[in-house]
Amino acid sequence: MSTGTIIAIAFGAVVVLLLIALVARAASRRRDECRREQAGELRQQARSRSIQVESARASADEQAAQAKRAQAESEERAAQARQGHAAAERQAVEAEHLTESAREQHAQARAVDPDASGSGQDEALAINERTA
Repeated sequence: MSTGTIIAIAFGAVVVLLLIALVARAASRRRDECRREQAGELRQQARSRSIQVESARASADEQAAQAKRAQAESEERAAQARQGHAAAERQAVEAEHLTESAREQHAQARAVDPDASGSGQDEALAINERTA
């Protein structure tokens, strides 16, 4: 082989190697660009999900606050009901004491009054009718 042929073959091999390197570099750039696009899409999806999560979290917090307010209102109503019940019981006890006191005073009046009947049954019935 002549020197020119060897140089031509060597030159051709260098050109082929350069072409292969350029094609490989271009392919690598395309892969990198595809990966960048994919990463961008994934980031966008992640941002979208983060927004959804924040919205769901805010909604859950709001529901928890509403439940807490409702429970506090319920507890307040229960406390008021207990107070009302206790007041009603106190009034019933007080009314019973007053009724007993009135009966005793009627009994004393009968004992003192010479014209009153001795049984006091009429007065007791009248007191019971007024309290019923």
